[in-house]
Amino acid sequence: MFKKTYYGANISPACAYCLHGTPAADPKMILCKNKGVVSPYYCCRRFSYDPLLRVPRRQVLPNLDPKDFSLED
Repeated sequence: MFKKTYYGANISPACAYCLHGTPAADPKMILCKNKGVVSPYYCCRRFSYDPLLRVPRRQVLPNLDPKDFSLED
């Protein structure tokens, strides 16, 4: 009935994480089953999101102090 959204609804469609796209030998291109060789940021009307192809952005960790890890007061 309703499609479940993965990782929120703010992911812009791109061939880099489309079900029909596979990485090419050139890391800057994607092989699309429907359109051929395309840019990773290209998107056609047959876009189908595959969450396993998406590489999430790395989160920035706060600066930690060694006192945070000690058991002494």
